Amino acid sequence: MSITLEELLLSRDKRKQLQEYLLQKYQGGTLICLTVVMPGNNKRNENSLIVAKAGISEVEKRFDGHIIYSQHNDLQTGYEFFAITDIDSNTSKRISCHIEENHFLGRLFDIDIIDANGIQIQRESVGYEKRKCLVCDNEARFCMRNFTHTQEEIQQKISSMIENYKHIVQ
Repeated sequence: MSITLEELLLSRDKRKQLQEYLLQKYQGGTLICLTVVMPGNNKRNENSLIVAKAGISEVEKRFDGHIIYSQHNDLQTGYEFFAITDIDSNTSKRISCHIEENHFLGRLFDIDIIDANGIQIQRESVGYEKRKCLVCDNEARFCMRNFTHTQEEIQQKISSMIENYKHIVQ
């Protein structure tokens, strides 16, 4: 099902509100927010669900015993996973970057770490480079801003990654 830009922006606003609520409710905790990298206007499909399940499973495994609260939102605008952990934000960011860089589908996970003060921890602040493009080795934001790759190229790369992953886990 296709979504509009307005629906996407509204979902981002709601996600931000939920993040603020969770940080207020679980004061002192670190917030983990996982979403799926799925370009285009169809954010909720079989592939995005495979990616979401893999990402959540890996986060739960890596933060085992340290998740105080978790919530899954299966929305037309994309799958969202929120967790509060008692692990400090910098360590949590290093764990999330390790997942993004080492899991077979990690490039398709967007794992944000937000500290107890509501500040998002950046990859560079914990010794990681900015994210690379899915298609080439340029910085992802460079390719996004310059429309270096077509939507079709990006979708083909994502589909290929997911198909290869499905063969590995079977």
